Amino acid sequence: MNIYADLTSQFNVGSLRAILSSGQAVVLHRIAIMSKDGDWIVKEDDGALNHILHVLDRCGARYRFGAPLDKRWLGGGWSSHFEFVHDSLRIRTDFVSRPPRINAERLAAIWIEQENREIPFVDLVDLAELKKTNREKDYAIIGELARRMTAVENKLRYSRSAREILAVYDKNPDAVVAVLKDRGIENDALETPDALETALDAERRGLMHANENRLARYAAAAQAWSEIWKDVEKETNGLSLLKAHAVITERADGLLPKRLHEEV
Repeated sequence: MNIYADLTSQFNVGSLRAILSSGQAVVLHRIAIMSKDGDWIVKEDDGALNHILHVLDRCGARYRFGAPLDKRWLGGGWSSHFEFVHDSLRIRTDFVSRPPRINAERLAAIWIEQENREIPFVDLVDLAELKKTNREKDYAIIGELARRMTAVENKLRYSRSAREILAVYDKNPDAVVAVLKDRGIENDALETPDALETALDAERRGLMHANENRLARYAAAAQAWSEIWKDVEKETNGLSLLKAHAVITERADGLLPKRLHEEV
């Protein structure tokens, strides 16, 4: 059991509070051998967050720059970041309660679906949505996730391969046209492999820019918080995580907006 699976078990003692996502979910789906960070979707609940903080405190974790692990900020789409040393390795842990590109209805369903799993982690489709980032490498992962999906519609919705899409088009053109329309890809892109590859590249760039813009809005909103973060680190240096959390939450209140003015 790796450290991230072990942490997940500790987070979920007695109740489901955290679901592995992003890189570690890619590992658990056996698409990658390892991932250097741990990412979790956490319950937006004071008791759940307090439990997770206590687990991290026992690990000797400290905050990295980000929002406090507090439902007031997590509910606005912010993320919380920590790190600690385990077996001479630096372990980084990241938490959200409102993951991007996962709507409220789907998020509620994820919590129900993961309730009794030994190690809860997001499924292929949800992971593909989470991987629509501004990083080139994540689109290769999305393509591999698509290959492992069983439903043809899902395969088409997330495929990054013009060749594979056109192979389905030869057998079921209506299904391909319908899904590509939802993806914003016009029918004329199906005329040649080169045309479809160009459309897929344009789609990828659009998704990357959308995520860049989302992150830029958060970065702008966190500017004042960023400017005093070095002072906050000095103030909390040597404190336990629980004590540092109290200081960081107090300092962030009124300085780091809990919600952005626009939908993110």
